[in-house]
Amino acid sequence: MTSIGVGASAPDFTKTTQNGDSISLSQFRGEQAVVLYFYPKDETPGCTAEACTFRDSFEDFVEAGAVVIGVSQDSEESHKSFATHHRLPFLLVSDRDKAMQKAYGVPKTMGLLPGRVTYVIDRDGTVRHVFNSQLNAKKHVREALDVVRQLGA
Repeated sequence: MTSIGVGASAPDFTKTTQNGDSISLSQFRGEQAVVLYFYPKDETPGCTAEACTFRDSFEDFVEAGAVVIGVSQDSEESHKSFATHHRLPFLLVSDRDKAMQKAYGVPKTMGLLPGRVTYVIDRDGTVRHVFNSQLNAKKHVREALDVVRQLGA
C-alpha cells in the first residue's frame, strides 16, 4: 500500500457523517482547506485525547479557513455517540469498508491497529502536510493548525 504524500492530489471520497449526511472531499474544493485525520477507534484514550484537542482548537481551524474531518472504521452510530459524549463540533465519517484508509495508504501500526495519520489538504485538493504518529496524538493538532495557518486558507 502506497501512502499519499505531500504534493499529491488527495483522493476524493464520499462517506456518511455521524449526522447521517453524505459528504465528499470535492465539496470543499476551492472553498476551504481540509484537515483529514484518521484514528483507530472511538472512546479509546489516545483517540479521545486527540479528538478533544481538535475540539479545543476547532475555532482556530475555522478562523484559519479549514474544516476538520475525523475518520475511523467505527459506525455512524458510534461516531454520533462519541461526538455527543465529548461535544465534538467537527465531522466524523465512517470508513467501515476501509476504502479511505486504502486510498490514502494509511499504514497499520505494528501490522494490527488502524493508523493515526493526519493530512492537511489545501483548497485545490493538494496534500500539503502529512503527520503519522500513533502515540503523539495531540501533536497532530498542533502541526495541522500550523500548516493551515501557513497556507492562509
